[in-house]
Amino acid sequence: MTMKSLRTLATAVGAVCLLAVAAFAGDPTGTWTWTAPGRGGGPGRPTKMTLQLKDGALTGSVAGRNGDTAIADASFKDDAIAFSVTRTMGDNTITMKYVGKLDGDAITGTFERPNPDGGDPVKVDWKAARVKDADAAK
Repeated sequence: MTMKSLRTLATAVGAVCLLAVAAFAGDPTGTWTWTAPGRGGGPGRPTKMTLQLKDGALTGSVAGRNGDTAIADASFKDDAIAFSVTRTMGDNTITMKYVGKLDGDAITGTFERPNPDGGDPVKVDWKAARVKDADAAK
């Protein structure tokens, strides 16, 4: 085998490896649910979000008491996900920042919300589960 043939073969093998890694990378597209912990130890509240990854851009929304709110500042790379949700309630605007790691049909991480007492932001554990197609129809 000539040196040129070896280089061509090595390049082809490298390209196949890169494509294989891309094919197995996670995709957060879908409907997700979790129970958001209640403030002050109160009962949790079921929460739902929808995500879509298209052409490398992550979009979606998170359901809340006053309807769905679009996510902002969203990113998804190497199964790491990050986004923020800003809501206005009366005269108050709050932004919650989510970070997590996609692992199959689960996203595990933390979100940060403002402290109602005005102190440092509160970090809360977050674990969402992807809703299967049959369950999404309910």
